[in-house]
Amino acid sequence: MSPELERVLGDAGWVPGRRVDTSVWRERMEADGFRFHEVAESFLGEFGGLVFGHGGPGVTRAREPFEFDPELLVGESDRFTEWGAELSRTFAPVGELDLGRGGILGLDEFGELYVIEARVATFGRLPQALENLALGFMPVTVVD
Repeated sequence: MSPELERVLGDAGWVPGRRVDTSVWRERMEADGFRFHEVAESFLGEFGGLVFGHGGPGVTRAREPFEFDPELLVGESDRFTEWGAELSRTFAPVGELDLGRGGILGLDEFGELYVIEARVATFGRLPQALENLALGFMPVTVVD
């Protein structure tokens, strides 16, 4: 983890060893039709509930605010299911980018972080994906 990512995470309230209960998220999201896998549960256990309000210049795109709260995605399970079927992946909801204007964030069972909108793009696999998202790297389009 780079010092800059540690700073960004710390500004959002993250500390090493942070753990939050994910059972309510799992229950609510599964009731809404999402599939919740262990990778997403582990990720949200550490980063769930964090809000990153920063913006500004990034590396290959502007930094945008984002939030790790799967409940922001209630009603989006059909989009996750359809894209997941097309890509043979199980997308679990983890949050949204730029208050939803920049897309919704999903994590597959292999630890790859995606932004899903009219297209699907990847920030890569964890832990590098978190760095790419937070520091302003352009996600790579998977399906247009």
